[in-house]
Amino acid sequence: MTKFNGFIKTTRVRYENATWDLFRIAVAAMFITHGYGKLLGENPQSFSGSGMTSINIGKFISIPMPFDINALFLAGSVELVGGLLILIGLWTNVVALIAAFTMLMAYLIAHLAWFPTLNNGELAAMYFFSFLILYCKDPGIISIDSWLKSRKDTSA
Repeated sequence: MTKFNGFIKTTRVRYENATWDLFRIAVAAMFITHGYGKLLGENPQSFSGSGMTSINIGKFISIPMPFDINALFLAGSVELVGGLLILIGLWTNVVALIAAFTMLMAYLIAHLAWFPTLNNGELAAMYFFSFLILYCKDPGIISIDSWLKSRKDTSA
């Protein structure tokens, strides 16, 4: 059992950075597809005037969007542009925080009920927690943020 534990520890340490980068890239790539569908798919969302022009949380909270802005257009923009930025690793922590907030709002607006599996909110919840983790951690070695940091450290 000790050889097995040693093997597990060695491979975990060896592939930790690559696995972290793969996680960030995979989450971002999947997130981009949702934004693409909202903004460029068969039924693209307009910036204002139609779509979700008020935010309703449950039956008691209703907040109209200023200037009749379509909330689905905003969500699609975060998903597409934010997903691209996280994919390349640029401003990863800030964009991940914005994406986490967007997914929290998506859950509260579209999936507010007792259990995520029953209300189809598990994807929004998983994205929320994934982006929360991406916010709290370093973006990884395969990222523009990491490259910029190494250039800054070298010049200092």
